[in-house]
Amino acid sequence: MFTGVDHIAIVVRDIQEALKVYRDALGLEVSEIKEVPDQGVRVAFLPVGETRLELVQPTSEESGVARFLEKRGEGIHHICLKVRDIEAALKQLSKAGLKLIDEKPRIGIHGQKLAFVHPKSLCGVLLELYEEQEGGSYG
Repeated sequence: MFTGVDHIAIVVRDIQEALKVYRDALGLEVSEIKEVPDQGVRVAFLPVGETRLELVQPTSEESGVARFLEKRGEGIHHICLKVRDIEAALKQLSKAGLKLIDEKPRIGIHGQKLAFVHPKSLCGVLLELYEEQEGGSYG
């Protein structure tokens, strides 16, 4: 069902400050920084081999990411796994008894289908699923 890790999202207070570590100290390149107004976040994408790190900064105090940051501080927010058929994956996970945040996929910032699985079902880890797009691209 899963074909790989797409990204690991890390919540940060300030992307520019975080880039002093991830870009400047670690030497990772930034492929894109994007505002996502409907989610109240700004995201920096840093490819690492076949996966990416995503630095996520809240831009709205009402966003879920802002609440996460206030409650838990900076750190890993979620892990995203790639799937070939997201609807089939959601059915299989639901049948296995996992609690889904998204019963049906939604469209992500790069046009891909995505859905989240509740962290209560996965030992406290928020899981995101991305459906592999034609040609294996994820944005």
